[in-house]
Amino acid sequence: MKLSPRSFLSGLLSAAALFTMLTGCETTKPKRGGGFPEVSGPTSDPDEVKRRQMEATSKQVARIAEGKVEYLIPRAQLASAFIREFKDGTVVDKTMIRKVQESPKDKAVYYLVGLGLRNGMFRSMAIPLQTSTDKSLYLSSNAERYIVTSVGCNFCYFSFEKNRIVGTTCEDNSGGSRCDLVVENTNGIFRK
Repeated sequence: MKLSPRSFLSGLLSAAALFTMLTGCETTKPKRGGGFPEVSGPTSDPDEVKRRQMEATSKQVARIAEGKVEYLIPRAQLASAFIREFKDGTVVDKTMIRKVQESPKDKAVYYLVGLGLRNGMFRSMAIPLQTSTDKSLYLSSNAERYIVTSVGCNFCYFSFEKNRIVGTTCEDNSGGSRCDLVVENTNGIFRK
């Protein structure tokens, strides 16, 4: 088979182009120190270090601005998370963050609270939040959850001692009505 000079030249140019493209591709790993680091370096700012640690195990849900709670996660999303956390058909229709402070000299504790009903009976769940130095409120997956179930009571209140939940109180205190409290060691509010 005889090749024309034109086809030979075309083949030679194609081979040269392919060789140039292949040698332009890097097939080895970049040397250390080049490019972007995979992990950011340490920081000397203690607030930044604490914030990173909290984010690794927690999720920021709100912040305190001028004495008021600013929700960073929509309350409807918090209600859905509480419904998943109850896992028993409880319908949560109200969520809030409540500040508890026994006296002005005590450090305030904030609780994320979900209120709802199951089979016509009052239910609620409260989870303490972590507060950072910049007044951000974080929900930690290892925070305990306080679950209240009413028996014949229209509304149950949490009882506090030194800003910690220690029990419950029934709103109407009529005979036979009570509020049962269960404490779980962890929560899965934002677990996927």
